[in-house]
Amino acid sequence: MKKSRNKSLGDLPFAIAVVCIAAFGLLAVYSASSYNAEVQYGDKFYFFKKQLVGFLLGLGAMIGVSFVDYRKLKKIGLPALIVSLILLALVFVPGLGKTNYGATRWIGVGGLTIQPSELAKYGLILFAAGYFSKNPARMRSFRGILPVLIAGLSICVLVILEPNMSVTVCIGMIMVGLIFLSGTSWKNLFAIGVPVLLLIPALIFAEPYRLKRLSAFMNPWASPKDEGYQLIQSLYALGNGGMFGVGLFNSRQKFRFLPFSESDFILSVIGEETGFFGVLALFLVIGFVIWRGFKIARSCNDFYGYMLAAGITLAFAAQCALNALVVSGCIPPTGLPLPLISAGNTSLIVTMTGMGIVFGISRHKKGDKNIRYTTR
Repeated sequence: MKKSRNKSLGDLPFAIAVVCIAAFGLLAVYSASSYNAEVQYGDKFYFFKKQLVGFLLGLGAMIGVSFVDYRKLKKIGLPALIVSLILLALVFVPGLGKTNYGATRWIGVGGLTIQPSELAKYGLILFAAGYFSKNPARMRSFRGILPVLIAGLSICVLVILEPNMSVTVCIGMIMVGLIFLSGTSWKNLFAIGVPVLLLIPALIFAEPYRLKRLSAFMNPWASPKDEGYQLIQSLYALGNGGMFGVGLFNSRQKFRFLPFSESDFILSVIGEETGFFGVLALFLVIGFVIWRGFKIARSCNDFYGYMLAAGITLAFAAQCALNALVVSGCIPPTGLPLPLISAGNTSLIVTMTGMGIVFGISRHKKGDKNIRYTTR
């Protein structure tokens, strides 16, 4: 009886860790945005209140979806992909698409704004999980994985046209990761991975502004007031934080020195205020969520649940890694939020909903047998 009851509760440490990260994000968003919010909107709680709404909606969605048997989601894989592609296309419709800082990445209707690329990541995961689970033998041939490859590349094309290279790279990583998780052969992975890797420098050289960002990444101090400015300010913040930080709410870079301090570069402010050990503690919790997510996937004894949990966890892990690499100057600066923490309701709600699906899989899975779906 005790074993059955524990199963019905699901992986509570996973769910608690997710909620704790998102709750910490509320605090981080307030700290990073209070000055900008007061200057721009006359209300230092402006971004905090928006994030709080997203947190509450995301928490409700996370709890609600965890009660749904994940097997019912099989039916929405293809519709989710089609809706994702339609929403990405609607970004380019005059009057619907919203442009900021030279990029058209949002759809705005009245006071509601959504970022379709955040939804598209999960549309791809739902489609791939459903497609592979119908006939796992498909993954053995290149022809069998072609529909997932076409779906992922279609999303990437629409996202890069916005333009948004960072999310394009993230979705490309998710696409390749899903194919890897399906258990396809190394030969197929090589055939996919090499062209994808070669495509990245081609995309960089295709746009002059990306070349400028690459140059600024190589030597940000060569253009300290232009392309190198954001990276320099991020490094100043991290360096100023030292080992233990300057204290919560005491960041200096948030006083309009560091652009996007409450969103894409919020990790820099966290590093400044809490120091190396604060960032280390945060990523230990993030790592715990990733570990538990893959553990949930591994212990699920049906292929659909395995692909769904592993795919959602992979998307979270990839985006966290890319954001950390950007703010620390390891890869060229790009606009990519830190999941569950950066300001932005679409990202927060969608990510928490995805984590709710993973938690639901831990509650509804049958049996505790480990699986090894691989042909490699």
